[in-house]
Amino acid sequence: MTGSLTGRGGGRYRFRDTWVLPASPKAVFDAVVDLAAYPLWWRDVRSVSQVDEDTAELVCRSRLPYALTVRMHRDRQDEREGRVRVLLSGDLEGMLAGALIPVDSGTRLEITQEVEARKPLLRKLDRIARPVFRINHALMMRRGQHGLQGYLGASAG
Repeated sequence: MTGSLTGRGGGRYRFRDTWVLPASPKAVFDAVVDLAAYPLWWRDVRSVSQVDEDTAELVCRSRLPYALTVRMHRDRQDEREGRVRVLLSGDLEGMLAGALIPVDSGTRLEITQEVEARKPLLRKLDRIARPVFRINHALMMRRGQHGLQGYLGASAG
């Protein structure tokens, strides 16, 4: 996993992460678009509620003492091109996109998030806690990558 954060100030963040997964692009795509299964493999995703056919609400909690409630609305889902994108609203607003690229060892999943923190606590602490938020994000993404690797391995068996 690699990750980076570009600070934008005012509660705005841009995250980029890359996960290399030992599974086919189809298997990774199917897992990534199945939001209801996220709690099975990503322990930071505490719950998922289906709002409508294209929208789900996720409650996420990592190591820091707060939960984020985010609605994900499907904006793009193209298995042939290996592209997914959701629009985010709630405690974070913005977008999250993924590009799946076949590699010798399986699939490289490039993740981009451009968000603005809307949760009052996050906005209030942005200036002083930005480095902590960056570390928290990196740890959460690492757990997600490891969880998805295990889930994909279990699914293949």
